[in-house]
Amino acid sequence: MKIGIIGAGNIGGNLTRRLTTLGHDVSVANSRGPHTLTGLAEETGATPVPVEEAARGAQVVVVTVPLKAVPNLPSGLLDGAAEGVAVIDTGNYYPQQRDGRIAGIEDEGLTESRWSERHIGHSVIKAFNGTYAQDILERPRPAGDPDRLALPVAGDDEAAKRVVRDLIHELGFDTVDAGGIDDSWRQQPGTPVYGLRAGVDGVTEALAKASKDRSADFRG
Repeated sequence: MKIGIIGAGNIGGNLTRRLTTLGHDVSVANSRGPHTLTGLAEETGATPVPVEEAARGAQVVVVTVPLKAVPNLPSGLLDGAAEGVAVIDTGNYYPQQRDGRIAGIEDEGLTESRWSERHIGHSVIKAFNGTYAQDILERPRPAGDPDRLALPVAGDDEAAKRVVRDLIHELGFDTVDAGGIDDSWRQQPGTPVYGLRAGVDGVTEALAKASKDRSADFRG
């Protein structure tokens, strides 16, 4: 599968490492330019590209940048992507720690991923936002292993959600359907599932316990 990854931080870098190991054709981009990604490219075999080219021909695009940077992504970002491209949003809203106050989230009550959809211009699938980056490398387990972790996955496009869930299973993790993007508040920072290392039952239970009210630490 051809996969574009926009953002080469902890999550983006480790997804690049694992997905190339699994044989996927990965292009990776960041805000500083392809020349800053030569080390990752040499390590993994991924192709470093400008952000504008990351989605070209891609069947899956992973957007893993700080939330405040989403409006700065190039217009037409997905113009060259494959038909039916699945876009994974790993973003979290950290108003006090990083992003500043975002009116669409604070005043309109949009979920983080619904707000991101408006700027990207395409439906997204929320996944990996509460995953420890190192677990992507160190915690994959075969299906049926009692220690296999599960990740919540939210999105409105059921076909794209299935592509993403299948990819996560290939990476060595189970998944739990967390509903649509308007339900994705259940996996935002400060909720019981955020950062939880648990299997399907534990993740399902944590999603059910979530409160829609943001904790003080994650309000602008």
